[in-house]
Amino acid sequence: MINLAQRDIAHTLGKFIVTAMGVGMLLGIVLIMIGVYRGMIVDAEVLLDDLNIDMWIVQENTLGPFAEASRVHEDLKNTLKAIDGVDKTAALTFQNIQLPSATKPIRVVAVGYDPYDDINPINPNRLVSGRDIKHSHYEMVVSDNLGFVVGDKIELGRNIYSVVGVTHGSVSSGGDPLVYISLKDAQELQFLYSNSRIRNDRARGIKGGDSHMVNTIVATLRDGYSIDAVAKNIQEYKHKSVYTRDEQKAILTKNLIERASKQIGLFTAILVMVSTIIIALIIYTMTLEKMKEISIMKLIGIPNSIIIKMIVQETLLLGFLAFIFGNVFSHLIYTKFPKRVVLELPDAWMLFLVVIVASILSSFIGVKKVISADPAAAIGG
Repeated sequence: MINLAQRDIAHTLGKFIVTAMGVGMLLGIVLIMIGVYRGMIVDAEVLLDDLNIDMWIVQENTLGPFAEASRVHEDLKNTLKAIDGVDKTAALTFQNIQLPSATKPIRVVAVGYDPYDDINPINPNRLVSGRDIKHSHYEMVVSDNLGFVVGDKIELGRNIYSVVGVTHGSVSSGGDPLVYISLKDAQELQFLYSNSRIRNDRARGIKGGDSHMVNTIVATLRDGYSIDAVAKNIQEYKHKSVYTRDEQKAILTKNLIERASKQIGLFTAILVMVSTIIIALIIYTMTLEKMKEISIMKLIGIPNSIIIKMIVQETLLLGFLAFIFGNVFSHLIYTKFPKRVVLELPDAWMLFLVVIVASILSSFIGVKKVISADPAAAIGG
């Protein structure tokens, strides 16, 4: 039996390949959008995994320090150590800053920590050069995608910082690069006012801000203690909100990413619908172009089932080639995006199934045209 689909595709091979490539680019963008969502999840967990702590203690009735503003006193880290079950504690600050560079300021998230505390937020496995912070002032560890190297000087606020270390893959929950500075420097940047603001406030009778504040206290537990019991104890007697590691991860992935994920999901669904419509229109156009041939085939007695099989095969092949081109396209460009894009095999297989279903649905419009074709049209010219 002659394969009609193969003969028809060979007759217009260039047009067929170009069409598959065009649809493939749309499918590649679909994969990229899914990868952006996956990257947001990974970014949200980077700092949590690097810290590897059990509890986040923040301002009462807030979801801080990432979802809401939170301020607690720095010395809380010392009083928490007196609570039964608490092992290590550390005070941390987080703030968005514009880091000066040679071309234009770069948005980063600065993590402030005390290098003499028991918990260090810098994952040693991420250090690609230099070291972590050893002194209380004027040292900074930066991410490698910022373009700085060990020994560079960065002017920030009133001070000049020396880059002492470079990390790889350190990002905030929003995907911005992380930089690390000492807690005292971070408190000065976040909580101390400028000289003119201080003079203005004094003239108004307003007391200056307290620089001994942080955004959160993190803690680890001793073995054998219930995290829920210790958290409840802190909430009752220290009047603070306490979140476990899993709860903080849920806050980051749901409260901060949920709306973005819905938007990405909607955009992805629209792209899939557009791809389906394009495939349907292409198949319909290809069917129209050969209506005379189809009428002749029906006139000589070729059953509709064989002609319909040809249309469905062409549609499935178009969808399959578009999927292949889409995968190639997405893997060629995903590293060019400014934020993390994570391409996973299960997502590709899911998209493949969607493309196959969409191709079958798209073929119906061509099938309908075949069924309605009049064999007499072959005689009428």
